[in-house]
Amino acid sequence: MELPRYEKFRSSKNNEYYFRLRSKGNGEIILASEGYSTSQARDNGINSVRINSPFEEQYERKQNNDSYTFVLKAKNGEPIGRSESYTSSQARENGIDAVKRDAPGAIAVEV
Repeated sequence: MELPRYEKFRSSKNNEYYFRLRSKGNGEIILASEGYSTSQARDNGINSVRINSPFEEQYERKQNNDSYTFVLKAKNGEPIGRSESYTSSQARENGIDAVKRDAPGAIAVEV
């Protein structure tokens, strides 16, 4: 995978709409959304990630035992994307840096 991208999809389990952000280069999933009731709401979520991802203050860092995660929040405080679980705080920071780098310009595709 060369370019970062948002993959848009609908779950067959609950019929909700989701997106995930894949990073530039290795294609790892670096951010995943909550479920949305409509495709338009999901697309608004993607736009919110594009707008909010460059700003440090929009990231909430979490730690639970040896698991490090982050949540990207909109200006209103609502979560718009969650990370995978990382094994160190440095790996989590690398994940945040990847979202900051890739999210604003990533293309969106249906999968």
